[in-house]
Amino acid sequence: MRVAQESRWVRLVLPVLAGAVPALAFPAPALWWLAPFALVPLLLLARSAPRARQAALTGWLGGAGFMLAVHHWLLPSLHVFLLPLTLLLGALWAPWGLLVRRLLGGAPGPGRFAAALLLVPSGWLLVELVRSWEYLGGPWGLLGASQWQVAPALRLASVGGVWLVGFLLVAVNTALAGLIATPSARRPAAAGLAGAALFTCAVWAWAPQPRPEGTVRVGVVQPGGTADARHRFARGEELTRALAREERGRAPELIVWGESSVGYDLGAHPDLRRRLTALARATGSPLLVNVDARRAHGPGIFKSSVLVGPGGPVGPRYDKMRLVPFGEYVPARQVLGWATSVGRAAGEDRHRGEEPVLMRSGGLVFGPLICFETAFPDMSRHLVREGARLLVGQTATSTFQNSWAPQQHASLAALRAAETGRPMVHATLTGVSAVYGPRGEAVGPRLGTEDEGSAVYPVPMAGGTTPYVRFGDWVLGLSLGALAAFGSAEGVRALRRRPG
Repeated sequence: MRVAQESRWVRLVLPVLAGAVPALAFPAPALWWLAPFALVPLLLLARSAPRARQAALTGWLGGAGFMLAVHHWLLPSLHVFLLPLTLLLGALWAPWGLLVRRLLGGAPGPGRFAAALLLVPSGWLLVELVRSWEYLGGPWGLLGASQWQVAPALRLASVGGVWLVGFLLVAVNTALAGLIATPSARRPAAAGLAGAALFTCAVWAWAPQPRPEGTVRVGVVQPGGTADARHRFARGEELTRALAREERGRAPELIVWGESSVGYDLGAHPDLRRRLTALARATGSPLLVNVDARRAHGPGIFKSSVLVGPGGPVGPRYDKMRLVPFGEYVPARQVLGWATSVGRAAGEDRHRGEEPVLMRSGGLVFGPLICFETAFPDMSRHLVREGARLLVGQTATSTFQNSWAPQQHASLAALRAAETGRPMVHATLTGVSAVYGPRGEAVGPRLGTEDEGSAVYPVPMAGGTTPYVRFGDWVLGLSLGALAAFGSAEGVRALRRRPG
């Protein structure tokens, strides 16, 4: 009896631990080289499950372990909510566990294992697609994003987005699991590994590259921790003037402040508007600031990117469209509003913007994104298709300053740059601020979480269109099609087995 209980606990704990392993590939540990085999333990547990129910439970617990490890830094904000939320999201992996057992269980022949090399990654991408819905937490911690500093992976992202990188990673993990556990499948497994390597080499050799088109100089202002909105504004003002003095008249084309850098509505505070206008005039550079405040003539609180030039605010503002669950609004507040008393959930819901906006600074056309939005590949792709030559993310991870979050957030900009073939500036209040070129390559030194100050970056510009911008999420389309075909075939097979 005791042995049976211990065995039951092992079956519950091992999947959670195995599911957490891939989180180590992301910053801050940044063990990116772990990703090609980080899923192997979970795959082996699911394929060896004695019953379908156990395989589904393994997938569920493994997914929950992954979600908990990738989002553990949310604990100060969500408190008791974090565990049920990770269990809810982990349930999305239960069908994936069944799929793994169906395709890899027992002694799969070459045909079944070849199907697994296509369908197991497709099932993983389906889970990532569903959990990427903004109301379920968004696409934070997509497996492909762990490879943000690997040049071949960034080239793959330019062809099929972060989805293609994730697909190949899961396919490689599946092939390795086959080499380890199923002697009958070692030949197709080896062929799968060789195919993944050849495909990556082909993309590296023949995928179109961004066409260099000079550089623009962009300033980033990172004020660091401040006592309140008034001090934050004053510190940003001080650092911007210092940046202008250091540049000695060589005005950047744009200076970017981080998210919530202005805590007052500029319409209700003309004195702040005048100070920003005077600052833009003194530096010779337009300022992209971010206003987080209750609007004087509006329904409530918005987060907005506002471009201020020497003559005052320029063009349309951009209101953040995709809000952080619990951080910026509480889902079903009438039911879950008590979350504000046990964590750092939003005391009042922010309001959403209605559409993306392109902004112009002289001849520079750029697309702003605010915080959480830099995680969404479709938003940056849309801005580039509309004509953005530069992507600008304004973020603030101050609440999670000593966690993995700042580095993870900054790494996303490399993926967005590589996907679109456009450089991206990631500006924060307290770090990490970073700039990436059109291939996803780092430009200049980062401003880390321990830094405060300002810097000007020579940002390489580029023309041309990446396959991802042109064709979009074609990897997801192929994966969903493959899963639909497999489901149909399984349904037909079940009908044929039915007696009479």
